[in-house]
Amino acid sequence: MIAIVDYGAGNLVSVKKAFDWLGKESVITNDSMIIGTSDKIVLPGVGHFSSTAALRESGAQRAIKEALRAGTPFLGICVGMQWMVDGSEESPDTIGCGLLPGKCMRFPRTAKLPHVGWNHLSIDSTSRLFRGVPQSSLVYFTHSYFVPVVDSTVASCEYGNKFSAAIEQDNLFGVQFHPEKSGDVGLKLLANFCEI
Repeated sequence: MIAIVDYGAGNLVSVKKAFDWLGKESVITNDSMIIGTSDKIVLPGVGHFSSTAALRESGAQRAIKEALRAGTPFLGICVGMQWMVDGSEESPDTIGCGLLPGKCMRFPRTAKLPHVGWNHLSIDSTSRLFRGVPQSSLVYFTHSYFVPVVDSTVASCEYGNKFSAAIEQDNLFGVQFHPEKSGDVGLKLLANFCEI
């Protein structure tokens, strides 16, 4: 069972439809017990970083951290990936989960914002998430803030500057783009996550 975490923000139905297409059982939930006992956890995200404060308030953050300690694979999508670091310039008073060090930054003023549309990936060939995904694959983005390139970056992209398109560390995975809107490449990535 894949728990798709509902915290009042995110592309929940689109993500569930992608897993349905792959024939994988998933449920949209905000129940900490279900989140904590699922085989995998997905945290979608659309909108403002401040929306992630609901995860702490509902107990979902605690359930996710406990599941991660037990080895449950976790995938953060868009704002869901940004939540994995310490915080974001978008909402300085909102604390991230701190699963990885760092802070989300705003794209430089020279870049047209938001970054919306298809862009090419530079992929680390050792990534489990991108196994079988061709180099320079196109995926769909919509965001104005980004996680800088860090040690756990497994795919990067250029828009105004280089940024993390995906991160991977042990059972922790995150993608800044929307796999549920990225056609065959996105479905392949989600299928790979299901097999981890």
